[in-house]
Amino acid sequence: MAMRAKDALGRFGEEVASRHLAAGGAAILDRNWRCREGELDLVLRDGADLVFCEVKTRSGTRFGSAAEAVVGRKAARIRRLAARWLAEHPHAPSSVRFDVVLVSRPPVGPVRVEHLRGAF
Repeated sequence: MAMRAKDALGRFGEEVASRHLAAGGAAILDRNWRCREGELDLVLRDGADLVFCEVKTRSGTRFGSAAEAVVGRKAARIRRLAARWLAEHPHAPSSVRFDVVLVSRPPVGPVRVEHLRGAF
């Protein structure tokens, strides 16, 4: 089955984000972790922090910025999923952080990556 363009763009963004975070010293613990309530894009360790990272990828501004997509219900859902992940992976981190990585892939020009630490 062919991958939909939206799914392919999302996978591209997650790969770019993973490489960006790893280059900054983070250790990727989980990618696309799923349970019946949903999916966490990335779970990583950044120093002493356990980080739950939502990746948003856009090819334009038609649907607003990627940062605007992670508010309210979406942020609350990610927090619930993080609690579920922690229940299944008792790491006892010293701190937990919620980040967003914004990947912009314009039709022309280079890919841009913006890492919002402690976004919500």
